[in-house]
Amino acid sequence: MKIDLSKLNYSFKKKPVLVGGGAMEYYGLRKSGKDIDFVAHDDDVFELIKLYPHRVKDLFGDLGVCPHIFEIWRTICYFDYSYYKENAIEKDDYYIISLEKLLVMKALAMKKAKYLKDVHLITEHILSNQGLKYEEQRRLNKRILSQIENIVYIEKTD
Repeated sequence: MKIDLSKLNYSFKKKPVLVGGGAMEYYGLRKSGKDIDFVAHDDDVFELIKLYPHRVKDLFGDLGVCPHIFEIWRTICYFDYSYYKENAIEKDDYYIISLEKLLVMKALAMKKAKYLKDVHLITEHILSNQGLKYEEQRRLNKRILSQIENIVYIEKTD
C-alpha cells in the first residue's frame, strides 16, 4: 500500500502513524475505506490546522484536521502520537500502528458494528498466527513435564 502524502503540501516534522482502515488493509484484514487516518505529533497537527483552518474536527476532545482524503488526529480516545507510535512499523513516509495497538483502538470503539467486526478480524489473525506455535509449545511443555513425576491434569485438551 502506497500513500501519497504530497497532496497535503506539507512535510511532516515527525512521521505520522497510519491507523484505522489503512492499517487494517496493511495487515491484510480488510480493504480500507475512502479516507486515510493518521495520528500525528502535536507540532504537525498545529501546522496542518494553520494550512487547513476550515477542515478541523474536535470530537469530544480529540482534535484533528481533515484535508483531502486524510484525517490527521492529535489524539484518538485521548491517546496521543507517542502511544500509537510505540512498536509501530516504520515505512518511508509514515509508521503503521502495531497490530496490538490497533486491536486496542478498535476495541475502544467497538460500540459501532464496523469496529466490533474489526476486533474479530484482528483477534482471528492474531490467534491464527499463534496457532502456528502449537507443536513447538507441546514439545517445550513435554520437556518441562518429563522432569516431574505424578502429574495429574485437572483439565487438558488437544
